[in-house]
Order: sequence, then C-alpha cells, then structure tokens
Amino acid sequence: MTQITVDGVMQGNGHATPEELAGGFTRDGWALGAFADDTGEMITETYQRADAFLFGRRTYEMFADTWGTRPEMQAHPIGVALNGAQKYVASNSLERPSWGPVTLLAGDATAAVRELKESSAGEIQVHGSAALIRSLLAAGLVDELTLLVVPVLLGQGMRLFPDEGPAAALEVVSSHTDARGVGVHVYRPAGEPELHPARPV
Repeated sequence: MTQITVDGVMQGNGHATPEELAGGFTRDGWALGAFADDTGEMITETYQRADAFLFGRRTYEMFADTWGTRPEMQAHPIGVALNGAQKYVASNSLERPSWGPVTLLAGDATAAVRELKESSAGEIQVHGSAALIRSLLAAGLVDELTLLVVPVLLGQGMRLFPDEGPAAALEVVSSHTDARGVGVHVYRPAGEPELHPARPV
C-alpha cells in the first residue's frame, strides 16, 4: 500500500526527512489531511490485519522515529499494529536495526523476500519503500497493490514507477474515489499486458 500523486510521486507524502530535502526536494506534505474518514479507517484496518511488515531502510528509519517513539503515534491503532508485529528490513547499509521485533534482510533482497514468502502463511505488507516496491514488482513478488492516488501533480520527487521498468497487466480488485477526491485502487498483477502495436512486427 502506498500513497502517490497523479504523476506517480511517492516522496514526501508527509514531512520530508532531512535526507529527502538534501536532494532539493521542496514539495513535501502533499498527502497530509487528504483522505476522507472512510479511507483513513481503511488504511488503519489494513495495518491491523498485517502479520508482518517489510520495509526498505529509509522508510523503516522514518517509521521508527515516528510510530516507534512518539507516544501519541504509538497509541494510535496503526502504531499498535506496527509496534507489535514482526518487522523485516531489506538493507545492505543498516547494521543494527533497533525498532523491533525486527529481522534484517541483507544481501539479495528479492531472494530473501521470496524465501520469506515461501515460509510464511500470513500477510506481509509493504508501506512506502519505493525502491523496495520497484524491486519486488520486477521480481514478481507482489500479490496485491493498493494505490491511494491524491489529486495533485507534484512535478518533482521519486516516482513509484521508473521510466524504464517491467510491464505488467493488472486485475482491478476494487476502485473508488473517496469524498475528498482520493482514488483508492486495489490491483493484482495479472501477467504480461496485451499489446497492440500499430507498426510492422
């Protein structure tokens, strides 16, 4: 599950970290207050049903500094879900993750996640973590993709889908627009897309 703009930007949906701002990014906070009540409730319920969470390093560190340490966020149902569940971090630069329970997945992240999926019967959720989502999509390891599309064009920032990436057909599981204009779209990968090139092949 991830929040994106209409032009596909994921970066800085809340308050940008110093690391994000260091690259010249200046348009953070675009998702704050964007969701209708029912969408907020759906997001909370999604976190609550997770058996485990999988993060990239930056999202893990950001969540650890917010959901993991701030009392008002720890007490929120999302904070309760995050703090109580097993967390996995795919990173080759993080040495000692401290927000637990946590397991570090070093080395080949896609191989580690594939093994994790094969050994787990529960739901493993990824929130944020753009680079990780990209690698999981490319490796065919995503079973379901929920995009919360905020009606704004940002014009800068890291996008979920790269300019050159894998092609995939998507089955629409559900789709609606909430009362504040946010598109809530749930997809499942459905193999290769059907292409109809208008050129000689």
